[in-house]
Amino acid sequence: MRNRNNMIKIDENLCKGCNICIEFCPVGVYEQSGNVNKKGIHVPIPMNRDKCTKCGLCTLLCPDQAITVE
Repeated sequence: MRNRNNMIKIDENLCKGCNICIEFCPVGVYEQSGNVNKKGIHVPIPMNRDKCTKCGLCTLLCPDQAITVE
């Protein structure tokens, strides 16, 4: 069984904080982070990784191609 903790990756350097992943994830994997990246953006974090069904919607909708689901 694959480790679910490592299957979702967000590239903080590419993310612009649009939160499309938070809005459109059908199972609510992502939440807004309290931390900011180097650009001062609150990058979403996959808080509920165990809910991820690997549908790929977040990867498809991310305008910055910042999300990878393995």
